[in-house]
Amino acid sequence: MSEPPGATVALPEAPTADHPSKALTAQRVLPLRRPGRWIATAVVLVLVAQFVHGLVSNPFYQWDRWGYWFLRPTILDGLLITLEVTAYSAVLGLIGGIVLALARLSRSPVLRAVSWTYVWALRSIPLIVVLIFLYNFSALYKTLSVGIPFGPAFFSFDESKLATDMVVAVIGLSLNEAAYAAEVVRGGILSVDQGQHEAAAALGLPKGYQFRRIVFPQALRSIIPNYVNQLIGLIKGTSLVFYVSLLDLFGSAQTMGSTYPGDIVPLLLVVTVWYLILTSVVSVIQFYVERHYARGATRGLPPTPLQKLRTGLTDLRARIRREAAV
Repeated sequence: MSEPPGATVALPEAPTADHPSKALTAQRVLPLRRPGRWIATAVVLVLVAQFVHGLVSNPFYQWDRWGYWFLRPTILDGLLITLEVTAYSAVLGLIGGIVLALARLSRSPVLRAVSWTYVWALRSIPLIVVLIFLYNFSALYKTLSVGIPFGPAFFSFDESKLATDMVVAVIGLSLNEAAYAAEVVRGGILSVDQGQHEAAAALGLPKGYQFRRIVFPQALRSIIPNYVNQLIGLIKGTSLVFYVSLLDLFGSAQTMGSTYPGDIVPLLLVVTVWYLILTSVVSVIQFYVERHYARGATRGLPPTPLQKLRTGLTDLRARIRREAAV
């Protein structure tokens, strides 16, 4: 109801001691005390400090010898072989996984059966067995030929000359990787909402175009985290190629450890640090790739590590000010 002309309107009174309810609402809200969290944090920090102190001060680790071996040409040559084997196997394994996943999702019972059998077999056989079998493959088939099935061969070649140590390692790791990548890709494709398939089909788009431009980009949001786990496992799995006479990072350190028995621990630490560096680089790349494909799927992009650090420091300063004010 409007006030008549000339009438005065009373303004609300400011909170004073005469009005307890208003005084309470004007008080500062204090954060809830959590002593258990602070105690757990202190315990963890003490344990971490003890671990770091033991790691640095224990003479058994021989950090001076670690520094000597870390950038030696022998170690770097093995690191280069590890990177080459990982790169080739990752690309070939992903391509093979996509082909197997599409075969598994096809309407052909033969393709589905062959794809399922391959995945079942390669996931059941240990990787070291696959590598050793391929390394001795020339004992079973001395020559390989291309021609008409059950008919004449157009040409043949010596398998032992073609299958070098690098080729055996890449083929073995790629065959194993394809089996796991197939399930990762298949799961990502199945995670795409069925309505996306129906909308693409309603527009009359070709099947290949639907997969490349609509289904697969959306499936990548689910594929990338799982496949990066496989990729990290592949980086560590390259240490097994030492058993097929390929001196990768682990093989080089193992060879040097046999020559210098007193440096076995520093050499193992060198291998450990290099694997940590490689997996960390892959994890950083994974973060930014996931952040790229998160556009349009979330309300806001995930903060970068630098943004998280800046926000954490700001929150810490604000908390310290509140504690000092109390």
